[in-house]
Amino acid sequence: MKRRDLVGIGGISLALAGCGFKLRSSQVFAFDRIAVTPQGGANLVAELVRYLGDKVVPLSSPSASAPDVIFDIVQESREKTVVGVNASGQVREFQLRIRVKFRLRTPEGRDLILLTEIEQHRDVSFSEAAALAKEAEEVLLYRDMQADIVQQLLRRLAAIKRQD
Repeated sequence: MKRRDLVGIGGISLALAGCGFKLRSSQVFAFDRIAVTPQGGANLVAELVRYLGDKVVPLSSPSASAPDVIFDIVQESREKTVVGVNASGQVREFQLRIRVKFRLRTPEGRDLILLTEIEQHRDVSFSEAAALAKEAEEVLLYRDMQADIVQQLLRRLAAIKRQD
């Protein structure tokens, strides 16, 4: 390798290190065990439990594996509203929306995250000629919004600091 190439590679490495670039690592949580209660809906629970893995314990477990925190999904709603029609009154555009209300608390009842709402929405065009394809697109958009919400929830859970 030529000296010029080595200097170029060194310069790029130095620039990346100086800008604060860092690969995303796994999230570190302030708790070892969490109970997830789907009081208001269960659509997000399976995906959330999949990400949290072996940290999830049942709420009614023996005291040896009692949860450190309890994550309550208070309400989950999915909505589909018309946002655009053509001159003859036919639907041209829908808005899909998912709202999730949640809170995080200790088993003693102290709130770590107060009741909070996260909302995701997507606009989707509609065509009578492609109704089946649009229905499949709607399912994919709901799945995408749900994944976004789960990622936001995980970031909020990771932001909780340990109370020793």
